[in-house]
Amino acid sequence: MLHLSVPRALAVLVAALALGGCGNSDDDDNETRGSASGDDPHAAERQACVDRINGFRASEGLPALMRWTEQEACTDEQAANDSRSGEAHGAFGRCQEGAQNECPGWGSVEDVIRDCLQSMWDEGPGEPYSEHGHYLNMSNPDYRKVSCGFHETASGKVWAIQNFR
Repeated sequence: MLHLSVPRALAVLVAALALGGCGNSDDDDNETRGSASGDDPHAAERQACVDRINGFRASEGLPALMRWTEQEACTDEQAANDSRSGEAHGAFGRCQEGAQNECPGWGSVEDVIRDCLQSMWDEGPGEPYSEHGHYLNMSNPDYRKVSCGFHETASGKVWAIQNFR
């Protein structure tokens, strides 16, 4: 068992939270509809994901979702964890999301944005939730923000998650 002094343990915890990106913040000043800054290799794809979802929402007169940038690293981590376990939605709830859609094992990020998101939207409204849930998450007027996360496996498959709040 690892034992750390209180100041050292606190420093480790603060560093883990800063690097992990899974903090809980309701501060809308940190949420944007624009691109994220920094070294994010998926910044353009994340924005394309948000834009695609917002395009679907606009087709039904729903307000646009803000890009939930502060949860993107956490959402990436969920996608990576699910890819390792082989279980979609296995990490659900770890990023303070209210709902989650997932595209497991797709051929590319572009396929996810173009085809997976389209297939979820095409579920349309209706019952039971198990057959229409992805659409219902994407069109829920109570959600204000979305975080798009991606993980590419060693074999080149892409796992993608869209977390809603």
